[in-house]
Amino acid sequence: MKLEVEFFCAQPLAQPTVVPLIKGHNPAGDRLIIFSDFDLTCTIVDSSAILAEIAIVTAPKSDQNQPENQLGRMSSGELRNTWGLLSKQYTEEYEQCIESFMPSEKVENFNYETLHKALEQLSHFEKRANSRVIESGVLKGINLEDIKKAGERLSLQDGCTTFFQKVVKNENLNANVHVLSYCWCGDLIRASFSSAGLNALNVHANEFSFKESISTGEIIEKVESPIDKVQAFNNTLEKYGTDRKNLSVYIGDSVGDLLCLLEADIGIVIGSSSSLRRVGSQFGVTFIPLYPGLVKKQKEYTEGSSSNWKEKSGILYTVSSWAEVHAFILGW
Repeated sequence: MKLEVEFFCAQPLAQPTVVPLIKGHNPAGDRLIIFSDFDLTCTIVDSSAILAEIAIVTAPKSDQNQPENQLGRMSSGELRNTWGLLSKQYTEEYEQCIESFMPSEKVENFNYETLHKALEQLSHFEKRANSRVIESGVLKGINLEDIKKAGERLSLQDGCTTFFQKVVKNENLNANVHVLSYCWCGDLIRASFSSAGLNALNVHANEFSFKESISTGEIIEKVESPIDKVQAFNNTLEKYGTDRKNLSVYIGDSVGDLLCLLEADIGIVIGSSSSLRRVGSQFGVTFIPLYPGLVKKQKEYTEGSSSNWKEKSGILYTVSSWAEVHAFILGW
């Protein structure tokens, strides 16, 4: 069956097609830039929980003497209790924050600026939450090597690694891949991808501050909020210039990805985040399952309409797995 699919896919078509996306890609004149979120888009577990678990597991027990380079670090029991309180507070206040900026009635016509303004409130909340984590000291005393080992063992979503490997190894595609994440520690992200030979991915995330390979508990803040994320997205696009025709794709799963998803030429929502869809829908964003959306796009293209994808159109495409992303962008 696989050979049959490959045979039919290789046959010339009398009409232009919108899929796979790379079919009409000309590396000499086009530039494909793929952006992806990390937590729960690529991973199965949120990275903050992983970093907290590393801290708890490697922390001294309350009755143990601490190494000289980790004096003042909380015991594992204290860390677990503190982390539990921080997590509970974050969850409760996150929902309150979402409710505070939601319009009372559904917006009929999508307006990007209105949504951007609303998400500034969520940005302030995310920064306050990070400040609480830093002040609590839960991230202090973690060894860089432990973070890298955890990253190398980190389980990613089915098909995620394979997709990026094929994108990076396809020399004819010459695509650029960027990972934009709220993750507190970029080293965790880099380790998770390097274990699969994906050192070419560009990571934009926060970073731990280290002294002699031991975390100080401070976070070097780079990407903390939806506003930071979309600024990093736009700054990255600007660096590529206009010497080629740029086509941007953003893959994300949460409210924090919403602005980037809408700024990209093609925004793909992966997974089933209810908060993302609730916020998006209330602000006039339209969510279309990818396959029916492509059928409609193909019909319009065949009838003579432009195949151009438009950023800030208010339309996002939804998928349930990386296999759909793979098929859409690369084909089988």
